[in-house]
Amino acid sequence: MTRFTTIFLILFISFFANGQSIDEPFSKNKMKQDFEVFKSISSKANSGVNKYRTEKQIDSINKWANQQIEKITSYREFYNLIFTISDFEGSCHNEVSLPKKYAENLKDETFGYFPYPIKWIEGKWLINISDKEIPLGAEIVTINNISINKIIPELYKYYSTDGNNLTGKRIGLMKDFSKYYRLHFGLTKTFVISFVYPNSKQLETKQIQSVGNKPYYENFRKMHTMSVDQYYYADLKENQKYNYKQLNPSTGILTIHTFDIGDEKTIEHKTYRYFLDSIFLNVKTQGIKNLIVDIRNNGGGNDPNDLVTYSYLTNRIFQENKQAWISFKKIPLMKYYNIGIPKFIRPLIVGKYNREFQKIFPKEQNGKFFQDENSDDHKIRKPNQNAFNGNIYLLISPKVASAGSLFAAMVSGNENTTTIGEETLGGYYGHNGHSPLSYKLPKSKIVITFSVVNLEQDVPKKENQKYGSGIIPNYEITQTFDDFLINIDTQLNFTMELLLKK
Repeated sequence: MTRFTTIFLILFISFFANGQSIDEPFSKNKMKQDFEVFKSISSKANSGVNKYRTEKQIDSINKWANQQIEKITSYREFYNLIFTISDFEGSCHNEVSLPKKYAENLKDETFGYFPYPIKWIEGKWLINISDKEIPLGAEIVTINNISINKIIPELYKYYSTDGNNLTGKRIGLMKDFSKYYRLHFGLTKTFVISFVYPNSKQLETKQIQSVGNKPYYENFRKMHTMSVDQYYYADLKENQKYNYKQLNPSTGILTIHTFDIGDEKTIEHKTYRYFLDSIFLNVKTQGIKNLIVDIRNNGGGNDPNDLVTYSYLTNRIFQENKQAWISFKKIPLMKYYNIGIPKFIRPLIVGKYNREFQKIFPKEQNGKFFQDENSDDHKIRKPNQNAFNGNIYLLISPKVASAGSLFAAMVSGNENTTTIGEETLGGYYGHNGHSPLSYKLPKSKIVITFSVVNLEQDVPKKENQKYGSGIIPNYEITQTFDDFLINIDTQLNFTMELLLKK
């Protein structure tokens, strides 16, 4: 074998071994073609594109994106550009996904990742793991000479929230900071970290080696706060999803970590309804005056679990939505629809979906297609006969979204509810939800997903609730640093102290 042949083979193998990296070059022509398709999909299929942003604002960011395409050169940069615009639209159901070959390559990367999980506590980003080179609770000041306060906003785009919410983005960063850092900044072999020791003003700088993707997520599973945060990040078993406990003769706590409890046809849902019946009958017979409802880990789930639960916590008639609409009569741009079936079968399947959409959204008005009074979403629902009439203390957090935030918005709108915690990532007045559609951009194969039903929730107007925000608590309570160190529940403790005062 000649020297030339050997070099050629090495380069050939190297190219194909690394050809699936998101850092590889990507042509501007392909970027421009995909971006035009992206804009067309958003304008024709996504009813939420102007929910929180005006047409002028969308036009402005699209012009900015066209300018950026002239400057960027890699697949990763284009992926980040699409992510930025998708996040700007303001829907917690927006997703931007890499093709499988790129996603799998990321998982197999053996270096380039920040090694430690972090958590936001009292306005600071702290190391959230013990027995490492940097101590538990240390405040990160800079990474590679860039202020953490400049790094964090750059990574917000990877975790979409409703409207203008920022608190919810911390939840994504808590789990995936290392991956987000890699996606934005590229692979980094070493990290020079400036940090402040816990309970001191001492600043120190250390250089630490990066780790691979898998070792980082092993560290995440060992994070200090996993005992209290597991209910959001874990795949919950049926017996972990909800529970009730009587704390004293006058107070009980109902905890609902998720509404992913099956639909009306499932045994799981029927079991949950039986649970609610028995619990609220017990609450009534025991004369419970104060009910703490803890949904701080509830990121949503199935209808009608949220509505059934609310029927036990209200004295008013209600409906799921005041109105709901989509922006098309037939699914547009079908050739880009990411349905995962052969093209010759696609018209039959999409035709079925179109008939379902037309049945659910029969009323056309000004280019929008609305549900009518026959929809289950507008069904008038009554309070349960054992509905609770006492004082409700609703515990919320930035993890609350989708069906969880719909439920939280309705409960917080009750006159007998005191809401405690942090602003939710899901919107108070509405959101885009229910029916997700996925499209594949033709050149990059990036998949964009969004929910197409624009919903206005059945909630009262409140002075502290601005349009575009999540549910705003009556008492904004976050975990303290001291409580973080020993995994104490600051918000529940505050609630119990509030009850004692009253």
